[in-house]
Amino acid sequence: MSALVPLPVVVPLLGAALTLLLTNRPRAQRAVSVAVLTATVAVAVVLLVQAYRSGPVVMHVGGWSAPVGIVLVADELAALLLVVSAAVTLCVLLYSIGQGQGDVGETAPVTIFHPTYLVLTAGVTNAFLAGDLFNLYVGFEVLLAASFVLITLGGTETRIRTGSTYVVVSVLSSMIFLGAVGLAYAATGTLNLAQLAQRLDALPDKVRLSLQLMLLLAFGVKAAVFPLSAWLPDSYPTAPAPVTAVFAGLLTKVGVYAIIRTETLLFPDSVSDVLLLVVAGLTMLVGILGAVAQSDMKRIFSFTLVSHIGYMIFGVGLSTVAGLSGAIFYVIHHITIQTTLFLVAGLVEVRAGSTDLRRIGGLARVAPMLAVLFFVPAMNLAGIPPFSGFLGKLGLLQAGVAEGTPLAWVLVAAGTVTSLLTLYAASRVWGIAFWRAPQLATAEPPTRLPGLMVGATAALVVLGLALTVAAGPIFDVTVDAASDLRDRTPYLRAVLPGLADGATS
Repeated sequence: MSALVPLPVVVPLLGAALTLLLTNRPRAQRAVSVAVLTATVAVAVVLLVQAYRSGPVVMHVGGWSAPVGIVLVADELAALLLVVSAAVTLCVLLYSIGQGQGDVGETAPVTIFHPTYLVLTAGVTNAFLAGDLFNLYVGFEVLLAASFVLITLGGTETRIRTGSTYVVVSVLSSMIFLGAVGLAYAATGTLNLAQLAQRLDALPDKVRLSLQLMLLLAFGVKAAVFPLSAWLPDSYPTAPAPVTAVFAGLLTKVGVYAIIRTETLLFPDSVSDVLLLVVAGLTMLVGILGAVAQSDMKRIFSFTLVSHIGYMIFGVGLSTVAGLSGAIFYVIHHITIQTTLFLVAGLVEVRAGSTDLRRIGGLARVAPMLAVLFFVPAMNLAGIPPFSGFLGKLGLLQAGVAEGTPLAWVLVAAGTVTSLLTLYAASRVWGIAFWRAPQLATAEPPTRLPGLMVGATAALVVLGLALTVAAGPIFDVTVDAASDLRDRTPYLRAVLPGLADGATS
């Protein structure tokens, strides 16, 4: 079974190479890309089942045992995120094919879209499976290199300008991350996460705290937590709809995943938990206040993206099984719902020619299917019962109440206010874009929505509903994953049995 672990990384990379060779055969490119991501979904499902039944699945690359060799680890957390991310990237790929190879109305080098998209997928999966800090850094750099290409796809002035900001911020965070990697190796003599979990405890408190804060700073930029999130609302909305959707759904969650992994495995029960709770509350409130002040659908969704990252950090900051379980559930919920909303925004742009609320209206009358595709995930994001958004928030708020500290109660209040303001922002978009009288852009002759774009968006809406229907079994998995994260022993025993049994090297 361990032979399956590298496939979510290797298969997309091989697919990228093949699609690059097929640049003059677009149909073959599309077929290869779809087949690759379908295979990735299948492998991820098998890994999740195996991790849930038997514990972490470990692959020692090249036969070199850890900590000398590179190790890939598919525990329940990594496998669950692999399944959701692979399913979402497959739906977004189908959407991009229906849209016309990733862009509308602008000239784009579409021959590089498919290989770059598959490289991005490989970077994401490598980050989830990485068993050492340097390989985690490599995963980030692979997905960021691909994202630099995708965010400027088409080469328009606006995309180049906003893409430059994204590149600068990403490079700075990567430099901080690489500096932390170097310092961690200098202080401990290893970068293997399991071995680091043992050796960091022996470091002086100030050194250990410095390493932790450097990693949190690097991952905080990538996750777009306040006050490190100002770059996101300006960067994402200008990219092609499929690119914006996959960025919003996945890239920030890789940063959240890295925070969860390092905080639970390397720095358990740290004094930084208070810092995480404060940052979580500010991220929720500042992000949602930014959303209610916007007049463009894409910018509204960008600010809600930032805001709801705060819920995930809230769960991590609680540092309890209930908090971590709620955070993991909310991550998979948010990957699905936020991606869906950005795809809906792309459909609105195709139908009405704009996502500016001042220029559109009456979409419920002229495009009722589009109205349904917006309404369901919008209410899910707002946390209306019985959707998965409500269940995820309820789990987090209950964990905060169970913690019972004054700061936890403040976060419970902040989460409740954020949910209400999210409902207000979603209702405002619904009322203006879908219910008021048609405006200039909407009143123009209708543009037929491509069936594949609608179908891919509908598939994600169904996936979001499936998270609601299957919330009980999913919470069983997240609780089990959170218990293993708090315990650490299953991960340590799977990667380095000697260390888990008390060895020191």
